[in-house]
Amino acid sequence: MLKQTLSQKLLQKLSPQQIQLMKLLQVPTMELEQRIKEEIEENPALEEGKEETSEDDYDEYDEVSDSNEEFDINDYLDDDLPQYKTSVSNSGKDQDEKAVPISGGKSFHEILESQLMLRKLTTNEKLIAENIIGNIDDDGYLRREIEAIVDDLAFTANVETTEEDVEDVLFIIQDFEPAGVGARDLRECLLLQLERRHHGDIAIYTAKKILEKSFEEFTKKHYEKIKTKFEINDEDLKDAIEEIVRLNPKPGNSLKESTNSKNIQQIIPDFILTDDEGELSLSLNGRNAPQLKVSKTYENMLRSYSEGAKSSKSDKEAVQFVRQKLDSAKWFIDAIQQRQQTLLYTMKAILDYQKEYFLTGDDTNLRPMILKDIADIVEMDISTISRVANSKYIQTPYGIMSLKYFFSESLSTSSGEEVSTREVKKILQDAVDAELKKKPLTDQKLTDLLKEKGYNIARRTVAKYREQLDIPVARLRKEL
Repeated sequence: MLKQTLSQKLLQKLSPQQIQLMKLLQVPTMELEQRIKEEIEENPALEEGKEETSEDDYDEYDEVSDSNEEFDINDYLDDDLPQYKTSVSNSGKDQDEKAVPISGGKSFHEILESQLMLRKLTTNEKLIAENIIGNIDDDGYLRREIEAIVDDLAFTANVETTEEDVEDVLFIIQDFEPAGVGARDLRECLLLQLERRHHGDIAIYTAKKILEKSFEEFTKKHYEKIKTKFEINDEDLKDAIEEIVRLNPKPGNSLKESTNSKNIQQIIPDFILTDDEGELSLSLNGRNAPQLKVSKTYENMLRSYSEGAKSSKSDKEAVQFVRQKLDSAKWFIDAIQQRQQTLLYTMKAILDYQKEYFLTGDDTNLRPMILKDIADIVEMDISTISRVANSKYIQTPYGIMSLKYFFSESLSTSSGEEVSTREVKKILQDAVDAELKKKPLTDQKLTDLLKEKGYNIARRTVAKYREQLDIPVARLRKEL
């Protein structure tokens, strides 16, 4: 049986303006410029430029009525409305050149192809060589199997060849610069480089034998096994290892760095912190955000409609379109302004919370801080704080840092004091840096060392922090 009932419900819904603000909050400064350019292209009522501003107070616009209802054009043509309500200036202290230089030069693969032109090859050999070069990755390695390359040539280039033919051409490419290019694994890469070193040197000869016959023992630093196998002493082994360490495990990087074949992503800080004799000053970097305003042309179109008082269907549709674009422009400008206010408000809370660190730059002065701590201070949702911290950077006297760096869990000491895990990691890093490399500290010894300093921490937690710091296990840190 169907029945109609009337009920009241309390729901929370995000308005289009709020959704727009949330999206803008998580955009870093580097991407904000592109986002604004896209909005200007999509909305002709939004323009880039500067207008005269007034210092008078102003009232908020009333919410625009539904598109199907009547609206008052004067809401859009209020001559008493100050211009700074319909414009936003995002220029900060940093007024440097906005243009980002584009690197030129040949790419890594183009350099390999140019060397190919200097070799005398048959048509088939050239096709094979081009296929091999195309499969070499940015590190300089050929990760694709020879058998797969043979199949590729047969199906894509209609070239019948054998694995031996492909390997013959690969040997030619492995003679290209930089040394080690075209290797199929690390061992082959290092051996290719050693082949070009001076022959007759006993250290190089020993290094080659180690890589050829004891590569696995070398990677695991089983030095005693290597010495026994090759009947060499500590000094001979040390000289051979020094020769291997000089080699480049990623030969492709050497060409990329010298030719700038790839654009390096530049980090532009969202905040700038200065320290003037103990007085911290925070500002928002708006270098990549142009000044925005609502188009006067579109306002004049509405004014003309008001004065003409036309009521044809086409006129109403045109005015409806103009009104929507004006609304969208005002909402976007307002969202940009709210973004700036939210970013500054949140960063100031982080600055106050971690003031001791920002004054000294010492990691041990970082207080335990999670998203909820800042959310409670600024009275915002945790998701909002997460969006602010995501992909944002601050320029400090101690370098450019990610906002996420200042967030860390807490750890209790033997005295009951809550300290940041960042402090524990700093002590852990310092202990590893100061250890005797002939006898590196094991995870258990690191755990004991931390407990002596008053940090109650389990060995598995020490192992977790060590991995987060990219510190290998003690055996792999051992040196002769």
